[in-house]
This record gives sequence, C-alpha cells and structure tokens, in this order.
Amino acid sequence: MIQKAEEALGFSYAPYSHFKVAASLLTASGTVYTGCNIENAAYSPGNCAERTAMFKAVSEGERDFSAICIVNEDAEGGHGICPPCGVCRQVMMEFCRPDDFYIILAADEAHYEIYTLEELLPLGFGPGNLEG
Repeated sequence: MIQKAEEALGFSYAPYSHFKVAASLLTASGTVYTGCNIENAAYSPGNCAERTAMFKAVSEGERDFSAICIVNEDAEGGHGICPPCGVCRQVMMEFCRPDDFYIILAADEAHYEIYTLEELLPLGFGPGNLEG
C-alpha cells in the first residue's frame, strides 16, 4: 500500500502549498484505489488525497474498506508522517468501521505508524448516531 501511495504522489496538484499528499485505499475485496491532493486557487474547492481515493471508490460502488495509507512530500522533497485532516477523518467515519479500519501513516516503506480510525477520531459521529 505504501508503494501504491508513493506512486500516486506524482499526480498531486499542489502549486500553492507545494505539499504533496497521496493515498492508497484498500477495499475488503482487495481492490486498491489511489488519490492525491488537488489544490485550487480559491483554496476551499481543493480536495485531499484521502477523500479523492475514497470518493473514487464509492463512485465505483465500493462501500467496504479495510485500510488507507497516506504519504506526503514537502517542498524540499522530504517525507514524513502525515495524519488525515478532520474532514477526511469524518468522511472515513461515514464509510468505515472505526474499530477495524486501519490508517497507515508512512514516511517510507521502513518508517510508518498504524492507527485505527477510532484512535484518530475518538467519539466520532457517524451513521450509527442517526439510527433510531
């Protein structure tokens, strides 16, 4: 998953922040969807890598996800641990089981951390909160 995410960094469109982010999303069926961040001169219409991958998968009919891997590259070409923003965590909450959806934060194939969505979004609000 780290390698797939690293490959997607090349598609990042980050002319303003120069901070590239890419993600690979693993479905329960074994399919991997990738995404990258896409910036916009007006800022708010941009999209994060994680949501790009997730929206691609959902738009293809996928609804069952196992894990996502997130990588980044800064303006100097450095790589570090890059956690998902709050909006991305909320989108993950919509489609993933917080206790067994894994988020891999990778600087490279040798340096990474793995968390569950529940660890990164404790007391998250999701579809279960609206069940009556």
